[in-house]
Amino acid sequence: MSATKTALVLRRTLAFALAVAAVLGASACAGGQSAQPGAGDTRFIAGDGKMVVFGAAERRPAPVVEGQSLDGAAVSLAAHKGKVVVLNFWASWCSPCVAEAPVLKDVAAKTKAKGVDFLGVAFKDDKASALAFERNHEPGYPSLHDQPGRVALAFQGTVPPAAIPSTLIIDRQGRIAARALGAVKYTDLMDAVTKVSDEKP
Repeated sequence: MSATKTALVLRRTLAFALAVAAVLGASACAGGQSAQPGAGDTRFIAGDGKMVVFGAAERRPAPVVEGQSLDGAAVSLAAHKGKVVVLNFWASWCSPCVAEAPVLKDVAAKTKAKGVDFLGVAFKDDKASALAFERNHEPGYPSLHDQPGRVALAFQGTVPPAAIPSTLIIDRQGRIAARALGAVKYTDLMDAVTKVSDEKP
């Protein structure tokens, strides 16, 4: 094989490998979970939905999260300062997201009076599909439209939402207090939210 043909084959192989990696990164849907990842770990991995609550000394500040909700309103994490915030990353194309939607809706309604706010992040999703998902499930809280995936990327170096769905709990000091990779279970989410919301400032 000539040098030109060899170079062409290598370029095609590299392009294919990069395309596969991009697809996996963009559409990975959680299906084990590790503990808190190292800084800069943004790989998408499988998740079992288990909620891991971090001790106060382990918690890292959440990054700036802001943008537009699916209905066009301004949304930001800063607007919920002083409250516990449950940040759920989801997509209409992800079947575990459909499975966990009733859990999130129920826990959000039951913990609102305790000063807990829920905020969704529609990750790499077509806006029309995300709006249809929201209409079907009526979560009772807004979702930020993050088609480019910038919000998830902002968590690089902290505790990234490394699966879809992923759920992060932000404490009243604006720190990442807990994370679940994969579809959360009712008891796990309720117990974690209650534990974080009951903490003394």
